[in-house]
Formats: sequence, C-alpha cells, structure tokens
Amino acid sequence: MLDDPIGDAAPTHRRVVVTGIGAITPIGSGREGLWTGLQLGKSAVRRLTRFDPTPFRSQLAAEICDFDPLDYLDARRARRLDRFSHLAIAASRQALDDSQLDLTQIDRQQVAIYLGSALGGIAFAEEQHRHYLTDGMRAVESTLALSVFGGAGASNVAIDLGLQGPTVGNANSCASGAIAIGEAFHLIRHGDAEVVLAGGAEAPLAPLTFGAFALIKAMSTRNEDAARACRPFDCARDGFVMAEGAAMLLLEERQHALHRGAHVYAELLGYGTTNDAYHMTAPLPSGAQAARAMTLALCEAGIAPNNVGYVNAHATGTPLGDAAELTALDLVFANCGHRPWLSGTKGLHGHALGATGAWEIALTALALERGWLPPTTNLDNPDEALCARLIPTGGIHQQVDYALSNAFGFGGINASLLLARVSVR
Repeated sequence: MLDDPIGDAAPTHRRVVVTGIGAITPIGSGREGLWTGLQLGKSAVRRLTRFDPTPFRSQLAAEICDFDPLDYLDARRARRLDRFSHLAIAASRQALDDSQLDLTQIDRQQVAIYLGSALGGIAFAEEQHRHYLTDGMRAVESTLALSVFGGAGASNVAIDLGLQGPTVGNANSCASGAIAIGEAFHLIRHGDAEVVLAGGAEAPLAPLTFGAFALIKAMSTRNEDAARACRPFDCARDGFVMAEGAAMLLLEERQHALHRGAHVYAELLGYGTTNDAYHMTAPLPSGAQAARAMTLALCEAGIAPNNVGYVNAHATGTPLGDAAELTALDLVFANCGHRPWLSGTKGLHGHALGATGAWEIALTALALERGWLPPTTNLDNPDEALCARLIPTGGIHQQVDYALSNAFGFGGINASLLLARVSVR
C-alpha cells in the first residue's frame, strides 16, 4: 500500500463545487440524458455510419446521431465552426443553463474556460484536405486555420459566452478532459477564479484519424458483436471503441455558489497527475505512476484510501491498459482493509478520447448525489486480478461519501480526481 495521506493533508484552501453539468454523448444529452442513458444500460456502440469503415480492421464506434448545432448556435455562426467547436459550445451552454448562473450578475473576467481535447479540429482538417486534393485551395474553408489550433474550442466558447477569464486548451491525450477539470479546480482553489467552465470535447470520427488508431491495434475488432465489443476488465477484452462528444462542468468557489443559492452536485477535493515516462502507447506495467496520481488526489484532499467508496475506472477495455490500472488500484487499496466499489462505463458510451474523462467525472458526481453506482458493461468473465468489488449488472443503490475518477492517456499521462458527496463535507 502507498503511504497513508492523512498526515500530509494540505492546509485549508478555498472549496470547489460542481453546480452545472452539460453533456453531449452517444447515450444521451444533457445532465438527465446522460444519467438516463447510464441507467438504461444500453450500449450505443454500432457499426460506423459517418464513413465506410470496411478498409479497417476495427469498424465500430459510438456516434451521436441526434446532435444539431442549430439548437445552440445561429445558422451563420454554426456554418463557420467545425463539429469539435459545436460540441464544446453546446456542452458549455448546457452546463451554464443547468447551473442557473446569470452571467449579467458577475464579473466575466472572473470566469475561466479550461477545455481538453486529444485531437481538437483534426477531423475537420482531414475533410478540408480531401477538398484540397480534389479541387485545390479554392475548395478549402477559409476558417481552417482558425479551427485546428489547440485552443480553438475554448476560444470559441469564450467568444460565444463573452467570458474573459483565463482560457486554456490542453491536448493531453485521453486524460485531457480530466486534466482540464483538475487544473480548473486548482485555479479556483488557489484564488485565481471564482467560476470555471471545464471539461472536454472530441470529434475524431474521420477516416484517416479513425484508421490511425486501427493501425496501432488499439481498438476492438469484435465487429460482428458491436454492442458487446468494449469489455472493460473482462478476460476477453480486445480494445476500446472510439466515440465522439463533449462534457463541461461549471465549477464554483463554494461560498460563491451558496451565496446565490446554487444546487451543488458534488465537491471536488483533490487532483493528481503524473507521467509513466515509459512508452507512448503502453502503460507502465507496475502501475506505480497511475497509483501515485490517485494518491496525490487523496493527499490533497486529506482522505485515506479506506474512505473511498467508489472508483470510476479509466477502463478502456484494452488488455494492457486495464491490467495496469488494476495493478495501480491494488497498490492504493489492497492493503488498507477496504476495497471500493469499481466500474468502468465505456462499454455503454465508448471512448471519446479527451472528452471521456469529463463524461465520467460528471457521472461520478451524479452517482454520489443520487446514491446509485453504475455497472461495468459486458463483463462476462472478470479478470482474476481485480482488487475491488465489481458492481453487478444493473448497478447498485449504494450511498458512498468519496469517489475517485481516473483518466489515463497516450504518452503515459495519468490523472485522478477525488469527489465528495455534498452532505459529508
């Protein structure tokens, strides 16, 4: 077991709470759409329809078929933005509406935007490259250069909402959304902002982009059994299933939220991020740095491992990734006399790369508030190395006080956030 963090607890800082949730996902949109889709337990994974996937060994994805940017943007602005920015703005508007924060009543210079995305506008760039090859530069959208830089999504959210605080886009692979939320948490905790819109957006479903992941054999090839293809922690797991979407959370300094009578879903208590410094695609087999990310989050919160009731795992369904995460969990929890409930939800909604960590932090906040923990989908034959209590099919009604949400990515990037149920703080 890693060192008990209680003795090293950080001094008192400003407290940070979640007061708004926006989500565009394959299993449902908005706070309640995400939650309902989670409880229904019906996988959104299907054969790709956005383009013909026949040339690829992996032919599955979790697409969003009912998203219309005109529900959030006027037609002229929608035409000038790509799907990545559409999704980022839509989820941000949802989170703001859900929070009932009136922007006319606060200093917009004190509202920040932290947005993570592994690939940003790359799918739009791929589309424009096809136009260029066919018809030359006259066929390329004039907005291309404004769509593909790393901060495009965050900048477009700032312009759309008129927010003038720090605006940061990160590209830390599949940990991007979680890192955006963690860094936003620190921004408020350290007194540099009162309110932050934070999360992730991803629109990666384009042939070359998709094919690049198929080429490195990272994705499931269970093409004839789409809904059961993604199998986190199952002995028959063979890779992840790519998805698209976005999630943004409205984070507030606690007194700021209470003063205006905001509804609080959960409190953020700790955040840790590390790097394996080992390999671009394979995780460190010992799990030591993933475990250290979890322990850093616990240390910052001043919470011992035996107080954690639930872990929302990164759990993509890759053979190496899931094994390393199980080893990391064992380092944190195996010898503390307590094994938390554990699940990974990507079998339902797929893996939207940088956006998924934000989806999963949102659903972890809702699970804490509502006392229901989601199951791991398609878990027929659990990996014998599991160190935690697996949540059975159908989920469980269980009130827990503290939960960890993990997100790990290419390049050995690890992130973990600790959340608390509101009534225990």
